[in-house]
Amino acid sequence: MHLIISNLLKKLRSTQPLVHNITNHVVMNSTANALLAIGASPVMAHAHEEVAEMVALSGSLVVNTGTLTSQTLASMVGAAKAANTINKPWVLDPVGVGATPFRLSSNQQLLQLKPSVVKGNASEMTALFNGELGGKGVDSDSGSESTLRFLQAKAREHNLTIVVTGELDFIADGERLAKISNGDAMMARVTGMGCTATALIGAFLAVTDCYWEASVAAIACLGIAGELAAKNSVGPGSFQFQLLDQLYQLDHHRIDRYLAIDV
Repeated sequence: MHLIISNLLKKLRSTQPLVHNITNHVVMNSTANALLAIGASPVMAHAHEEVAEMVALSGSLVVNTGTLTSQTLASMVGAAKAANTINKPWVLDPVGVGATPFRLSSNQQLLQLKPSVVKGNASEMTALFNGELGGKGVDSDSGSESTLRFLQAKAREHNLTIVVTGELDFIADGERLAKISNGDAMMARVTGMGCTATALIGAFLAVTDCYWEASVAAIACLGIAGELAAKNSVGPGSFQFQLLDQLYQLDHHRIDRYLAIDV
């Protein structure tokens, strides 16, 4: 996997794909900067009137429901349908999907549009795929045996890649399962780290037809960058700047040295 991730990162930087984000208003600046740092080109277009055209111009689509409204939902649905029509990959991040009935029904509507990748924490995945408020029904520990069986079953059922983030990160496509243990506790002290992970998945989706490998590469790169950023940070403020620098400086040497993955 070291070589695959390094090659995908090299391809990303050589092509600089345009990544269309319909995302959380809280994190637009940080996710745009992360995409630029790793080598992609972000666009944040939310207007329903232009999303189909923007999808056509982009290499991939990122849909993040963190600050969901009926207006943004319409844009997300329109963009996802456009992506499917022209075979553009897209990733769904169902932020807080189990919190309210509106959020649950909206994210399930998006799931029915067949994203290439779905990414969230264990409770979000439980809520989304079981249709339950609060995310109950499967062990909330992302690394538990029951959760991993659940992930693989849902990945097969929906023919997609599922990424579950937490203290350990898991990427499942129904056949393969990767466990990545890179990262640092400091990442939980900065808002939008999960949204950044989703945006990076979008960047890698634009340069490969293997959505599982794209997801592994994105999560690995962010984890390694976060690990290295924490070494040079005194707190969450300096960590944010260091993270961008580490994404920018990431190369095959750092990937070879620091990648912690089991497949």
